[in-house]
Amino acid sequence: MIDARGGGILEQNLCLESVHLDDDVKELSEQIIAWRRHFHTHPEPSLKEYKTSAFIKNLLKEWNVPFVEVEETGILAELKGTQGEGKTIFLRADMDALEMPDRTGASYCSQEEGLNHSCGHDGHTAALLGAVKILKDREFKGTVKFVFQAAEEIGRGAKQFIRGGYLEGGDLIFGIHLHSPSEVGKVLAVEGPRSASCDIFDIEVFGESSHCAKPHQGKDALLASAHIAVSLQSIVSRRINPLDPILIAIGELHAGTKYNILAGKGILKGTLRCFDSKTREFALQEIEYVAQETAKIYGATAVFHNFAASPALVNDKAGMDLARKVLAPIIGTENIVNQAVSSLGGEDFADYLEYLPGAFLHVGTKNPTDERTWYPHHHEKFDIDERALPIATQVHVSYALGFLQE
Repeated sequence: MIDARGGGILEQNLCLESVHLDDDVKELSEQIIAWRRHFHTHPEPSLKEYKTSAFIKNLLKEWNVPFVEVEETGILAELKGTQGEGKTIFLRADMDALEMPDRTGASYCSQEEGLNHSCGHDGHTAALLGAVKILKDREFKGTVKFVFQAAEEIGRGAKQFIRGGYLEGGDLIFGIHLHSPSEVGKVLAVEGPRSASCDIFDIEVFGESSHCAKPHQGKDALLASAHIAVSLQSIVSRRINPLDPILIAIGELHAGTKYNILAGKGILKGTLRCFDSKTREFALQEIEYVAQETAKIYGATAVFHNFAASPALVNDKAGMDLARKVLAPIIGTENIVNQAVSSLGGEDFADYLEYLPGAFLHVGTKNPTDERTWYPHHHEKFDIDERALPIATQVHVSYALGFLQE
């Protein structure tokens, strides 16, 4: 197999002792890993995945797999089964990287300054390419469509496919996410809420500039902004049921132009995460109210803007029942994780689930003997045990065929 940290070819079976891959998946394993390393070396930010998209389209052309372009970088490929008409399943992978440095030190580390596939989307894309290559040579009834999606990290990619009508006629959509807390060889197939809703908001605070020595002649937007940042936390602690999981976080606060000038404008950027739709609606109203009323105390005004990045992602029973059925021959029932703590992280696969039934699984990537695979997602040293990649491909293939034949 290919060494998970780069370079050498090891003379041993790729799959773990407890994992059983189809022969064609085993044969393709090194290629899947090579694709992942290519994407990891050449990461691209959200909505700018031009080279990634071109690489995928060239392979699809080489394999004679028809596809359409979705806006600038998205791709929807399609395989029709040779055994006649039937149901339609979508398989999805996201392609965008994060704007942060790569500190892995791996031979395949990012060559693009300030960009890093530190969430695992490079692995998602490679695994789905593997599924295309495998399924194009398999016999099945129905249709498999492959969603190569842009901009998951900013909650815009799934919306491209939805507003373009590309999900029409579908029966189910399936996706996976690599999962660094879980050991390679394990897959999470958990019913119920998995990822929180994600709202991305900004609050513009308008005051009036003056000399800092004469603050009474101005309206301090910096002071107002700082108090808004603090006051917003009272929503979680005093306005929401403490048993209801929710998070309000401010990630950016900018105000002022010089040390001796009272700030005329400030801006806060943050996010709201929760699982309940009514809580979400109430919290958004409260954020706007608290911001505006707090600004008034300091003679300023506040304007609230929100982008609804994604709803909460909830796996239903039917999708997980099928998942456990198809996973058992691959990894064994003992390696199927049925219970896990939900995440306040957002996932725009949830947008698809508002239009189609579906299922979303997490594929373990942690090697318990290699600390380099222990870093969390969005960490500059995030990396994976690459033996998880052919497992992810096998899961795509088996779930698709299991659904179409069901």
